[in-house]
Amino acid sequence: MFDFLSHKIASVFSGLSKNTTISEDHIKQTLEKVSDALLEADVPFDVTIAFVDSVKKEVVGKKLIGSLKPGEHLVKVVHDSLLAFFGGKQAVEFSFQLPAVVMVMGLQGSGKTTTCAKLAHYVQKQAGRRGKKRSILMASVDFYRPAAIDQLEQLSLQANASFYRAKSTNPVEAAKEIYAEFKNNGYELLFLDTAGRLHVDNQMLQELRDIDAHLSPRYKILALDAMTGQESLAVAQAFDSGVGFGSAILTKMDSDTRGGAAFSFRYSLKKPIIFVGVGEKVDSLEQFYPERAASRILGMGDLQTLFEHAEDKIKESEQEDMQKAMLSGHMTLDDFAQQMDMMNRIGSLSTIMKYMPGMGDVRISQEELHKGEGDLKRFRSIISSMTSKERINPSILDVSRKKRVALGAGVQISDVNTLIARFEQAQQYVKLLKKSGPLKRLFR
Repeated sequence: MFDFLSHKIASVFSGLSKNTTISEDHIKQTLEKVSDALLEADVPFDVTIAFVDSVKKEVVGKKLIGSLKPGEHLVKVVHDSLLAFFGGKQAVEFSFQLPAVVMVMGLQGSGKTTTCAKLAHYVQKQAGRRGKKRSILMASVDFYRPAAIDQLEQLSLQANASFYRAKSTNPVEAAKEIYAEFKNNGYELLFLDTAGRLHVDNQMLQELRDIDAHLSPRYKILALDAMTGQESLAVAQAFDSGVGFGSAILTKMDSDTRGGAAFSFRYSLKKPIIFVGVGEKVDSLEQFYPERAASRILGMGDLQTLFEHAEDKIKESEQEDMQKAMLSGHMTLDDFAQQMDMMNRIGSLSTIMKYMPGMGDVRISQEELHKGEGDLKRFRSIISSMTSKERINPSILDVSRKKRVALGAGVQISDVNTLIARFEQAQQYVKLLKKSGPLKRLFR
């Protein structure tokens, strides 16, 4: 998410915060580069001009804030302007008021069907944290796309939600039938997948208006394909004027999107982006936090989201076990393997790097990333080939033992030696952290 925009803008500001003096010419040149980056990222020209002007007003001829250096001041102003364009601070986790009908709209191919399932899964996960389970109904009135309804039925199983197939094939009549099922059976939420077209047309908009009139949904959400660039803004404006909606979900943000749609949407339509889709699976949905997006674009990282991914993917008991091992100052190869398994659950190396501060303008080739991920898989295989005694005390690994382990893992002895060297480095880091005291703060 925002990889293209982050690389472009973070490279502009890399090292700038250290500057003790910045001339107006320097500011002008910097903002020209920011403008170019936004235009390359598919941000419309008028939105780009508005953003650059908002920064100029806060920088040129203004006094510095407190003890900030000129470079730091410029970065702060750009960050605050990004935040304003994305909709301001939003620290509260989004939740649906119950009971509610949620009508999901969008063009064909925008990801409406999978978005319905992702939303249902999100709600169940939210409820699960409080020891509850929501009664959710999923249904579709998309009779135009082949197998759309069958797809939603399969996804409802993954989302732990009920599914209803309407008998009528008329979208409006089917919607009434689905609503009756929702009311009569006391469901708390209805996620209604609506029909789309390849382009906005009057028939589609009229169908949506009729469904809206009969169901009066509490939430109307637009699924917007982030890959369509500036066109997505025109699509959003057409839906807003034709039917109206309250918020948007940007889909396919894990793809090769340039980020312009997200940057432009909130400023142009004055409506919030509540989620972003970051994959095909039902759990591939992230709440959109403007402050985190602004930080990532400036190369400041997003450790909060990374922590949340870790808490979501790694059991509390596993975190406690790892905490004990690290606080003891003594790690085994079993602990080392567990660390690798945990990291693998959070995501690939390339995914994790995107959340790390200072990585916005760093380019690591796919070849290097693949090599790193290959090393982790190889290390895991090597550890699995060892006996429990060898994993607890790798110092007993002599040449003959290494040969046996390498043969069992299908690797070279040099790979076994590399693993042991990396493990010994990790042990040294743990000992240093234990001595310095801040290790406990790594665990929350």
